[in-house]
Formats: sequence, structure tokens, C-alpha cells
Amino acid sequence: MTTTQSPPVIDPGKPAATADIDPGVLEKHTISLYVANKPGALIRIALVFARRGYNIDSLVVSPSSDPDFSTMNIAATGHRKTLDQIIKQLNKLVDVVHATDHTDDDVIHRELALIKINCDPDHRGEVLQLAKALDCDTVDLGDGSVTIEATGTTDKLDAVSRVFERYGLLEMIRTGKVLIARGDSATA
Repeated sequence: MTTTQSPPVIDPGKPAATADIDPGVLEKHTISLYVANKPGALIRIALVFARRGYNIDSLVVSPSSDPDFSTMNIAATGHRKTLDQIIKQLNKLVDVVHATDHTDDDVIHRELALIKINCDPDHRGEVLQLAKALDCDTVDLGDGSVTIEATGTTDKLDAVSRVFERYGLLEMIRTGKVLIARGDSATA
């Protein structure tokens, strides 16, 4: 008796490139790239992530010591197997000098957040004391709001946000993750 294998079933709701990826655990990843400052470089990099079904959670571009190049820090969520393919594809792009996954590396990473909190005059002292206790700077006092600046790890900023939720967050703007290698090592 001869058996034939049926072709793999592809879910039309998934991008073709990710249809064969084993659905594992979604992880947060931190990637740094050293790239040439050329028009279209950012879109080509973003397309590599999009084609693999990866969402970019944050992206920060910073000038480097050489004005012809920049450093990009990208935080993204997805499967490790897919990320390995993304890193390989990024390293093949003409504008990318080097792409590195720093997810498991011992690097220094920080974010900055500006948080506008609903704050009537009766609660102003309480909000300002909490901000000071959480090592936040007060950057603006309005009639019905207080704006604070918080810096630190992603977890710290998430915690600061949770503390002030009970007062009502009017607005929060975050920079996204920036990172730098420890010691004498280069980041990208």
C-alpha cells in the first residue's frame, strides 16, 4: 500500500514566511544595529521584521561617533527561532554594518518616560511625595496635573506607571529602550 503525504496546510491569516514556524513561547528581544545613514535604511530594516511577522515594540535611532553611521536599538516580541533568521537577514542588508541580539547579554539598558498624572490640588502633595520616593523628577505642575520624568529599566517604568494609575494617567510618552555594552566592548 502506498501512502502519499498531503501538502502542509498554510493558515491564510499568517504571513507565508511565518506559517512554518513552530509556535513557541513569545519572548521580548533587544537588538542593536550599526547602520549607514542613508535614505530608506529604516524602511528596509522594518520590512525584515514585518516579513517575519515580528512586531517592533520600540525603536530608537542615535547618532554614532561617525556622522555617516547611526546606532539603532530595537525592542521586539516574537519567537527566538524567527529572531535568529531576522538577525541573519539584517546582517545581509547593504546599509547594516552589524546586527546583534543582546537579549541575554549583560548590557546597560534604560528608558525615559514623561508621565502626566491627573492631580487635583488636594492630592498634589501625595503625588509629589510618591514621585520623589520613586526617584522621578517633576517637570511640570499644571492646575489639574503633574508631569514627572522617570528613567530606568522597562520594569521600573512599568512599576511607576502602575503606581500612578489610581490617580489617572492623562498621558505617557516613552522613549523606548536604549542600550550600551558594559566595559570596553562595542555595543553593535
